[in-house]
Amino acid sequence: MKDGLDQSGAGALISAQQEGWRQTHLGRLLGHAMRRFDERVLYLMAHDAEVPLALSNLAARGQVSAAHIHITRHLALQGSRLQELAHSAGMSKQAMGKLVDQCEAWGLVIREVDGRDGRAKRVRFTSSGLAWLAAFRKAVLQAEAELRLAVGAEVATVIALGLEVYAAG
Repeated sequence: MKDGLDQSGAGALISAQQEGWRQTHLGRLLGHAMRRFDERVLYLMAHDAEVPLALSNLAARGQVSAAHIHITRHLALQGSRLQELAHSAGMSKQAMGKLVDQCEAWGLVIREVDGRDGRAKRVRFTSSGLAWLAAFRKAVLQAEAELRLAVGAEVATVIALGLEVYAAG
């Protein structure tokens, strides 16, 4: 026994060489890549002259996070019910509700009565939110171009195809 752990069978210690997998497995690399990509997109949006100044300042001060980008990614142009938005983003309704509250306070979105069901509310982009969405598109395109430049066009294409297949699986 070493350090109180059994050295045989399932309790055997992993050697330092075998331990590297925890830092280099695909899930971890995907997570790091996604965080880097989202950070770059937020940086570009914070420095885009077409983004409303108040929103640009929020992004520049780190008040807007990748979580807020879920609304930008998933809110339908015609609006979405909160439950639909949460489901699309893979979040709880309560967590999405908090994000919508913040985005509503910032003037990105507004809640309105749903025309199909007067008891329900729909979340939709405001004009500032649509400007934010346009800046998001521009920033994503630039971040994708930077990724292609960093890894090469062929590798970027293989990454995109592989992730599409994996995500659909």
